Amino acid sequence: MNKLIGLLCMLLFLASCGTSSPERMARKAAEEVQDSLLYLQAEQAMRDREFVLEADRVDFRRGQYVYVTPNTNFVSLHGNKATVQLAFNSRYAGPNGIGGITVDGTASNIEMKTDKKGNITFSMQVQGVAVSANVTLQMYAGSNRCTATVSPNFNGNRTTFTGLLYPESESNVFKGRSY
Repeated sequence: MNKLIGLLCMLLFLASCGTSSPERMARKAAEEVQDSLLYLQAEQAMRDREFVLEADRVDFRRGQYVYVTPNTNFVSLHGNKATVQLAFNSRYAGPNGIGGITVDGTASNIEMKTDKKGNITFSMQVQGVAVSANVTLQMYAGSNRCTATVSPNFNGNRTTFTGLLYPESESNVFKGRSY
């Protein structure tokens, strides 16, 4: 008897997993359309060189990472002016006044490549008073989810920002005091 009840429960579970309601399918289709529109906006922002990557996670070397606030942790480009900002939620104000560091620089050697699948690689060299680094952004097709790897030229302290890429006009970031 217990085997029969178990078998019936498993069949009911499998039957419920296999069927999708029309509302769920419509919601999924709407999400896919919205994601593709966000991808197209982000792609155009990269082409226009006016974008902001709002990071919700920052990865450091040796696999350490921390979840952060997107409006104070970002990588941005406006024309040829790049900004990289890290700000942690702490009592220490930091050099930028909001718990971290903000560096501005001039972007050069800007390259944007799109592969066959639609994945975008955007790279630039950033030079400034307090920064000299290669910045490489990777955005996968169909979404504005993006990663930016900041590799300093003078040490191996690579930092990776992961978050959503927006056109500068739609971004909601707070920039601290920069060097």
